[in-house]
Amino acid sequence: MAMPVLATKLFIPRLRPGAVPRPRLVERLREGLQSGRKLTLISAPAGFGKTTLLSEWIADAQRRDPGVRVGWLSLDESDNDPSRFLTYLVGALQRADPGIGSEALPLPLPSFEPALTALINDVARSPQEIILVLDDFQLIEEETIRDALVFLLDHLPSNLHLAIASRSDPLLPVARLRAGGELTELRAADLRFTPDEAAAFLNRMVDLELSADDVAALEARTEGWIAGLQLAALSMRERSDVSGFIQGFTGSNRFVIDYLAEEVLQRQPDHVREFLLRTAILDRLSGPLCDAVTGQKGSSEVLESLERDNLFVVSLDDRRHWYRYHHLFADVLRARLLRDRPDRVAHLHSLASEWHERNNLPEDAVTHALAAGDFGRAARVIEGAIPAIRKSRQDATLLRWLTLLPKDVIDRRPVLGVYRAWSSLASGDVEAVEPRLRVAEKALAATTDDGTPAHDSAAGDELRMLPVTIAVYRAAVAQARGDVAGTREQAQRALDLTEPDDHLGRGAAAGFFGLAAWATGDLKAGVRAFGEARTSLRLAGNLADVLGTTLVLADMLVPLGRLREAQRSFEQALQLAAEQGEPPPQSTADLHVGISELLREQGELPAAVEHLAASEALGEHASSHENRHRWFVAMARIRQAEGDFDAALGLLSTAERLYLRGFFPEVRPIAAMKARIWIAQGRLAEALAWVNDQGLSAADDLTYLREFGHITLARLLIAQHWSDLQKGSIHEALGLLNRLLEAAEAGHRVGSANEILVLQALAHAAQGHTPLALQSLERVLVRAEPEGYVRLFTDEGAPMAVLLQAAAARGIAPNYVGRLSRTFVHGEGATIQPIPEALSERELHVLRLLATELSGPQIARELYVSLNTLRTHTRHIFGKLEVNSRPAAVLRAEALGLIQHLV
Repeated sequence: MAMPVLATKLFIPRLRPGAVPRPRLVERLREGLQSGRKLTLISAPAGFGKTTLLSEWIADAQRRDPGVRVGWLSLDESDNDPSRFLTYLVGALQRADPGIGSEALPLPLPSFEPALTALINDVARSPQEIILVLDDFQLIEEETIRDALVFLLDHLPSNLHLAIASRSDPLLPVARLRAGGELTELRAADLRFTPDEAAAFLNRMVDLELSADDVAALEARTEGWIAGLQLAALSMRERSDVSGFIQGFTGSNRFVIDYLAEEVLQRQPDHVREFLLRTAILDRLSGPLCDAVTGQKGSSEVLESLERDNLFVVSLDDRRHWYRYHHLFADVLRARLLRDRPDRVAHLHSLASEWHERNNLPEDAVTHALAAGDFGRAARVIEGAIPAIRKSRQDATLLRWLTLLPKDVIDRRPVLGVYRAWSSLASGDVEAVEPRLRVAEKALAATTDDGTPAHDSAAGDELRMLPVTIAVYRAAVAQARGDVAGTREQAQRALDLTEPDDHLGRGAAAGFFGLAAWATGDLKAGVRAFGEARTSLRLAGNLADVLGTTLVLADMLVPLGRLREAQRSFEQALQLAAEQGEPPPQSTADLHVGISELLREQGELPAAVEHLAASEALGEHASSHENRHRWFVAMARIRQAEGDFDAALGLLSTAERLYLRGFFPEVRPIAAMKARIWIAQGRLAEALAWVNDQGLSAADDLTYLREFGHITLARLLIAQHWSDLQKGSIHEALGLLNRLLEAAEAGHRVGSANEILVLQALAHAAQGHTPLALQSLERVLVRAEPEGYVRLFTDEGAPMAVLLQAAAARGIAPNYVGRLSRTFVHGEGATIQPIPEALSERELHVLRLLATELSGPQIARELYVSLNTLRTHTRHIFGKLEVNSRPAAVLRAEALGLIQHLV
C-alpha cells in the first residue's frame, strides 16, 4: 500500500499581496533558466525571503510562458526517509505532468538508481518545460538522498530545471556546477533588502509611515535582513515613539530573541551552542582567537561549518580566516550570555585581550581589557601603542581610551598623564593642560626607597623622551594663548632636550618656531622653520605629520603670493599619500581641501569642487580633527564665488562650530569671512557690528594677526562710501590701506599686498581718480599674472569689471586682462569689450599634457581629477581652438605658440 501523500507539501506557496517585488533578483533567476543551467541554488539563513523569492520567480516564469510547469516540494525532517522522499519527489513532478513517475514505483526501494532512471526517462519524454523546486533542503541529512540528487543532476533532462532553497549549502557538486556554468546562485548578500525595498516593505506593505531617516536607520541596523525588519515592524505597530524604538532596536528585542532562539540556537548541538555563547563577546572571529577564548581546539573548522550552515556568520576575507556574526545575531548571543553566565563575561574578555596583545592587535586588546575591567593591562597596551598612534594620527582612538581609564591608573603612568594633558589641549580646555603636566612630572620624578622609579610606565622611548614631549605641549599652550615669546621659549627648551636621533622631537620644536614666526608675520622664517620640521618628521617616519605640514606651509605661502609653489606642494603630498596605498594616510582629506582652495582662486571651480568631493569621500578618518572646519570654509568660498551668499554663510556657521582654537595662529577668522559676505550683500550694519565687537579702527597699530580683520574693515569703509552711509569713509579706507600695504610689503607678504592693491584701486575709482586706480591695478596685475590669480579680481564684482575694461583700453596686461574678463562674473550694468578667446591656466596645463603620449586616464591622474572633468576641459579647449580632435588641438596650439610658451 502506497504511503499517503500530504497535498499541502506539494502546493506552490502563494505570493502574498503585500510582498515586496524583487525584480533585480527575479531577473537573475530568469536568466539562469533561459540559459539552460541545471541548478538554481538560493542559500541563506532563516528569514531572508528565500521561499517568497522562489514564489515570485515561479509566477513570473509562468506569466511569461504559460507552458512552464512547476513541481514544488516543501521538505521537512521526516523526508530523510529515502522512500518517503522519492514518493514526494514523484508526487511533485506529477503536479507538473501527471504522466511522470508511472515506472518509478512500487515502493519501498532496494536502490534509488533504477527508480530514478525510470523517472528521468519519464521527464525526458514529457512535452513540458518543468521547474522542480525543493524548499528547506537543509533538513535533508540522509546521505542516500543526497547521492540520489547528485545522480539526478548528472543525468538531468534538458526540459527539467532543479531549484533548491536551503539555509546551508547542500552537499552537492556545487563547485563543479559553478565551474561548468551550470549554476545560478543567490546568497544572503543578494537577498538583503536594499534601502528602497526596505522602505517599500515598512511603509507600503506593513502600513508604517516612517521617515526616510528612520527607514535608513532600521535597514542599516538589520543589514537588510527581512525577518529582522518584519519583527521590528511587529514591535512598532503599537508604539507611539517609533523613532525612539528604531534607535534602540537590537537583538535584545523580544521578538528577535524568541525567533532566533527557536529557529537557530535551539537547533544546534550542545558544543555549537557553547561555542556561540563563548565567542559572542568578539567583534571579529578567527580560529586561533576562538581557540584561546573557548579553551578548545578546532575553532577554524567550527567557523567554516557555521558559515557553510548559514548560521549568521559573515566571512570578512577571501581566505576565510576572519569572520563576524550578523549584528542582530551577535546581540542575541550576548544577551543570552549575560542572562545565563554573567560571571563568565569578564573572564572571556580577558582571554580575548591576552590573545590580541600577543598577536600585536592593540586596539582589540585594549577594548577587551577595558570590558574586562583590567585597567592595568589596558594602560600597558595603550602606552605601547602610542608611537604607532602618533605616526598614524589616530588621535580620536587615544582620546577615547584615556577617557575610559580611571584617573588613578593614569596618574601612576606619567606617559599616559602627559597624553591626558594633550587630550585637554585637543579638546580646547587649555587651562587643564598645565595642571596635568605637573602631575605627570611629579610621577616621573618619584622614586622608591631604593631609588627605582615609583611610577608604572614602562621603560622605552616614550618615557625617555617625555621631558621633550612636556616642553612641546607647553609650547602648544603658549601658542594657544597667543604668547609668542613663551612659544619660542618652550620650543627652544624642547630642542635643547632632544637627542640627536629624536627626529620627532626636533620636528615638533621646529614646527613651533615656525608657528611663532607665522604669528608675527615673518612668513619667510615660518616657511623655513616648517621646512626643517618637515625634514625631521620625514626622518621620524611620521607620514601623517609630514602631510599635515603641507597645509601649514600653504597657509604661509599664499599670503606670500607663492600660489604655484603651494600648489606644487599639495600635488607632491598627494602623490606621496597615494604611494602609501590603502587606506589613505590621515590628513589626505586636508590636502584635497587645500588644493581646492588654490584652484578656486585660479578660477577652476569645477576642479575645486571635485577635490572637495574627493575629500568628503575619504571620510573624517582621513582628516585631522583640528582641520575639519576647513572643508566648510572652502565650500563656502566656492558658493560665494557662485553668488550663493546665503549658502556660503550657512557653511561658515558650520565651520565656526567645528573650529578648534589654539592649534594655529588665527590669521583668517571665520567671523571676518562672514563679515565680508555681509558687505557683499549690502548688510553693512551687521558687518559694522562685527568690526565694533572686535574693536577695530583705521587708527589701530597694525599686526599680522589682525591684518585680515583690518582689510575687512577697509572693505566696509569703501562700501559705506558707495552707500553714502559715512562721509569721509573713503579717505579713511585709503589711509588704512596705505599703512596695510606698507606693512605687508615690509613683511614680503605679496599675497596680502595683492588684495590691498585691489582694494586701493577700487577706492581710488570710487573717488573718480581713474589714473590712480589703474596705477594700483597695474601693480597687482603684474604680480598676480605669473601666479594665476582670478578670484582676487572677479570676486569684486561690477566695480572691478569697469576697471578691467579701462585697463584693456589702455593695453595694460592685455592677455591677462582678457582672460580675467572672460571668466568674470559680471555685476549689473558691467560691460567688457570682447577680447579674442583665450585658454585658462588650467586649460593650458591640460593642453600641454595633451601634447604628450599620456592617455586620457593617465592625464586625469596627473591632474588629480576624474576622467569626466578632463573631458570637460578638453571640450572647452577644442571649442576655443576651433578644432574637434586631440591631434588637431596640438597642431593648432603649436601654430599659436601656446605649447612652446608652456614649455
